[in-house]
Amino acid sequence: MTKDSPLVATAEASRGPLQVARRQQLLAALQRDGSMRISDLSQVLGAAPVTIRRDIADLAAEGLVRRVHGGVALILPDDVPAADEPSAAGPDPLVGRALGMLVPSLDYYWPDVARGVEGAARELDMRVVLRGSSYDSEDDQPQLARMVGRMGVDALIIAPSMAAPTAERTIEWLDQVGVPVVLLERTATVGSHHAVLESVVTDHALGAAMAVRHLTSLGHRKVGLVLDANSPTSQHVRRGWLDAATECGLDPEAAVMAVVPGARSSERDTVLNGILDQCQATGTTALLVHADAEAIALVQHCEERHLSVPGDLSIVAYDDEVAGLFSPPLTAVRPPRRSIGRAAVRLVAERLADPERPTHRIVISPSLRVRGSTAPPPA
Repeated sequence: MTKDSPLVATAEASRGPLQVARRQQLLAALQRDGSMRISDLSQVLGAAPVTIRRDIADLAAEGLVRRVHGGVALILPDDVPAADEPSAAGPDPLVGRALGMLVPSLDYYWPDVARGVEGAARELDMRVVLRGSSYDSEDDQPQLARMVGRMGVDALIIAPSMAAPTAERTIEWLDQVGVPVVLLERTATVGSHHAVLESVVTDHALGAAMAVRHLTSLGHRKVGLVLDANSPTSQHVRRGWLDAATECGLDPEAAVMAVVPGARSSERDTVLNGILDQCQATGTTALLVHADAEAIALVQHCEERHLSVPGDLSIVAYDDEVAGLFSPPLTAVRPPRRSIGRAAVRLVAERLADPERPTHRIVISPSLRVRGSTAPPPA
């Protein structure tokens, strides 16, 4: 069949002009070459692979093309369609590959990262094997070994526990495991030359600096910092806060700098109240708080003490998992969680396609969402 056949004309009547044009170009390319890989069609037509796959599915349902491994072929008048017939274009190296994903939490921060991984993998016809670890885990290696050995994953996308006593051994194992490895929100080096592993990270220091600059633009001269004791991100947030405060002419030592214990700690409420006491004693009028749970708890303690947010104290949360749902909605720094996941899959795909390529490290910027918890300091 050609693009002038009655069947094609009838189907195209219900589609938009861009889709019709793309389908016609796809059929023309197949008439010229017989069969093509999806990746090649994506480049020729200037459309995403997922879009090309949808077009192919429609055309296959209409009997115009047949899917072959890694690509598509035109159905000629004398053809007998055969499922999964090897294509002259060669197999797609990504189709059917399994990605093992291990993250330290399945209920905070990481679900959106996982959704980014899932979406990008689906576009490449890859599948994801997701497993959860724990920030308290002493050894991630057994789970990782099961993924590679028993489950046969072709690559690993992971956020290992870098504070665990076995972390160095795990990183060395990852370097020798024999499948592509991408670290999420972590960086690591191996060997005598400190060669880096591939990674995708948020520029958390930049995010903290954005928050400080926002607060100073409102007139705050004492901007404090509150950190979650258990988060590996805290060190980067602290660095960004310190650098930005210095650049803005603030004195970091004149403002509050505190660390909050975990939610199960019996000392948590005492520490939070102590932070508010320190704010009043030092004249600190604004806080950058990592993470959302700690920021929300501080606002609630302010309410108990009849302190207004943002009238008496401005608060910026770091993570923006639930900050926007609170009342007042909290100004927050939002890490690019889905983009982190998608970028990790792209690194894996490129490594599988070209095992000899140089090591890549991707740094993605967060964003600042200004809401109702920040305002100029009290007069």
